[in-house]
Order: sequence, then C-alpha cells, then structure tokens
Amino acid sequence: MELPETMLPAPRLVAHLDMDAFYASVELLRYPELKGLPVVIGGRRAHQPADVVDPATGHAVRRFARLADYAGRGVITTATYEARKLGVGSAMGLMKAARLAPEAILLPADFDAYRRASRAFKEAVRAIAPRIEDRGIDEIYIDLTGVRLPEHDEPDDDPWWRARDVAKALKTAVREATGLSCSIAVAPNKLLAKIASDLDKPDGLTMLPPHELPRRIWPLPVRRINGVGPKAAARLEAMGFGTIGELAQANLHMLETQFGHHYAAWLLEAANGRDERPVVTESEPKSVSRETTFERDLHAQRDRALLSATFTQLCERVARDLARKGYAGRTVGIKLRYDDFRTVTRDVTLDAPVADAAAIRRTAGACLKRVPLERRLRLLGVRVGGLQHAHDAIPEQAGSIADDDA
Repeated sequence: MELPETMLPAPRLVAHLDMDAFYASVELLRYPELKGLPVVIGGRRAHQPADVVDPATGHAVRRFARLADYAGRGVITTATYEARKLGVGSAMGLMKAARLAPEAILLPADFDAYRRASRAFKEAVRAIAPRIEDRGIDEIYIDLTGVRLPEHDEPDDDPWWRARDVAKALKTAVREATGLSCSIAVAPNKLLAKIASDLDKPDGLTMLPPHELPRRIWPLPVRRINGVGPKAAARLEAMGFGTIGELAQANLHMLETQFGHHYAAWLLEAANGRDERPVVTESEPKSVSRETTFERDLHAQRDRALLSATFTQLCERVARDLARKGYAGRTVGIKLRYDDFRTVTRDVTLDAPVADAAAIRRTAGACLKRVPLERRLRLLGVRVGGLQHAHDAIPEQAGSIADDDA
C-alpha cells in the first residue's frame, strides 16, 4: 500500500554556499572606487595603498600599486572577475600575471579581515539553518532538509519551493551581515550542490532537483566533478568521456581497466548524481599551521634577524589560532623549503600539550636545530598537531619567547 504524499519522508535537500570572489570582494568594500576594475590580491604589505597629495589639485588621493610594478615571487590569492577575464587567477605567480595584465591593481592579502567576514557570514547562515558543514573560509554546505521560514505554515507545501525561499533568505542574511554576495545551489546531495553553485555565479541561486540532472549537469565537462583532477579528466577524455553525461553511460569494467575498481565505481556514481555523504556539522581539526614564502631566498646566517623574527611571528599566529579554536597540541613541527624547492619537515611529540606561543617557539626551535641550513630558504612554516580541547589539556608551563634558537 502506497503512503499518502503528505506522509512521505521529506526529500534530502543540501545547499552549497560559496562566497563570490571572497577576498577581492572584502577588499572592494574597503576600496569601493575599485569596483568594476581588474584587481589582484596577493603578495605582501609592501604594496599597501597609500594616501598621497595630488600636486595638481592639492587634494589627498589614494594611490594603488599596479601589477606592472611588482617584483618578487608571490602568487595570486584571488582576483576580481574583471581580472580573471584578462587571464589571471588564483595560484598564478604575480610576475607572470604582470605580463598578462600589467595595469591590474595589486592589493596585499588581509587575512584578519577575511576571517572576520567569514565568521560573520557563517553566523548569519546558522541563525536560519543551523546544520552547516564548514569547508573553509569562504564556503559551507547546509542541510536544508525540513528547514522552514516563519511564513512556511503549510505542512504539505512543496519542499523545493520552500528550499528556494530559505536560500533567498540566506543570501539576504549574508549580504546584510557582510555587505557581500554569495552563490547558493540546492540539490539532493553535496556533490551536485557543489557543481551547481558554480553554474550561475556571481550572486547566483540555482535549484537542481533530480530531474534537472540530464539538462544542467550532464553537458558539463567531467573535470567539473569535485574529485576529478586534471590527470583523471585527461584520461577520461582520451577514453571518449568528455562530458559528465558521457561518463554516466560508461561501462564499469572499461573504467576499471584504467582507474581500478574503487575509483571507477565512484566515477559512475558521481556522474549519475549519487552521493550519500552526510552534512558533517562537527569535525575536529587535525592540526593548525602557518607558513610564509619569502620574497627572496634567505640565508640562515646573513638573514638571521629576519628569519628569527618571522619564526617568532609564525609561532604567535599559530598560538592565536589555537586559542581562537580552543585547542592545544602535543606535536610541534616545522617545514622548510630550500632554494632548490626541496622540502623538509621535522616534528617532536611532547608529554603534555602546548598552546602558548612561547612553548611552541621553544619546541619548534628545537626542531629547527635538526635540519641542515647550508642552503638558502624560500619558505618557513610552523605546525601544531595532535590536538585536543584546551580545557582537557594540562599545558606546559609558559615562558617568554626567546630568539636564540633560530
């Protein structure tokens, strides 16, 4: 006997919310005169905007650095959509970007501002739909199954229309809390929601019920599936599976010959829009780390003062991150990258967890003594792992930060 429609379980509804060009958008709030211009975020504060006096008018004006003036080895953190149209984008070297878009404006990254905006938009979302999975500073998954707004007083209203209302309310709440826009997609699962949130960017709202899969998702290239990297996409295209729809019709055995059973089976499930992963509302971080890439390679002796100061700052930043998240950790480690791009790591596990900057600095310094420092350094990092909640930890005794071990 079939159940009445009003007694059927509510369909699973998952939203993926992605902030639009997040870092760049935060900067445009600070510098609204740059709206509509190609802007690149990256590098260091040496290219901070400066207020200068215009000699022609005598008035104060704000002067911005241009990519053409950049010299160094920094990379792009993000770029506005106008800059992306010029061929530059995240993770591209700033020197290469300068050749493609020399007149683009260059701003330094301000991660403190980005973290404040991140906390604000997530708090705004939780006030409406509290079951969220944090996926980083600018994106979250949201379980919308059964979520209602106060005006949703009909028990048998269409859940997809109800989810659209909730998604609209989320977009409004995010904009009111941060002044920023976001793109949201609602789908039956996380995999489809992730793909769909990119379809109508920026400031998009995409609804993807199951019957829309062939029309909206199958024509897309296979690389749009989260989990299909460039190499896998190239191999699939060589096999004749250039689109998600073509992959959805593939023979499992044929895929197994190239990818093995586990990955082949997942490819078929993903292409057909099947994904049973839950929205994980609570997860424990495995470690907290900070690292920096130097503008020039540093020598352990000749640049000792700069390296020591940077090392101390990294330890202090890790300590602040631990305090903000409420953790302490027993494993402290370092990461070095030499001028030949070789990377080494060292760590030590303590009897008791640490969280304060002095203890982290002292232990990381001991790790540093275990690595050769004959070559110049291009990157330095500090990490604390083996985390546990700070209120459960018996911390090591704190001391003052000393610079005599780096």
